[in-house]
Amino acid sequence: MHRLVLAAALLLPFAGTAAAEEIGTASYRFKWIGPNDRIKVEVFDDPAVPGVACYLSRAETGGVRGALGLAEDPGEASIACRQVAPVDVEAVKKLKNGDEVFSRGASLVWKKTQVVRFYDAKRNVLVYLTYTDRVLEGSPQNSISVVPLNRSQ
Repeated sequence: MHRLVLAAALLLPFAGTAAAEEIGTASYRFKWIGPNDRIKVEVFDDPAVPGVACYLSRAETGGVRGALGLAEDPGEASIACRQVAPVDVEAVKKLKNGDEVFSRGASLVWKKTQVVRFYDAKRNVLVYLTYTDRVLEGSPQNSISVVPLNRSQ
């Protein structure tokens, strides 16, 4: 029973968030054993706003620990989101600010990189914020992307 509760607690933060598609990687630090440290570029569609895609670049630790999934990735990421199809602006107005739209583990258990969405009604734009947090201590390093909502696309 305890294992089931632990598994549910570990998977709950990932429920309802977008799945990412890998675009490519670039190595930035050579490792003698195991894969190199690299920067991974991924894309995901906002699950609640069809017509918006976000590109996320984030660092991944290589080496033996990285290959085994035991390494902690650096808390650095960058994001660029774009409107790629028409967006239902009226539906966007009903969304809750600060909703998590993407989440990816950055360590075995305690650290994750996430993307949250905000709607700025005055300027009619969506704002996407990416950052990394831990259970006890997060990182102030962050990146944002702003998507103007075009009504006539």
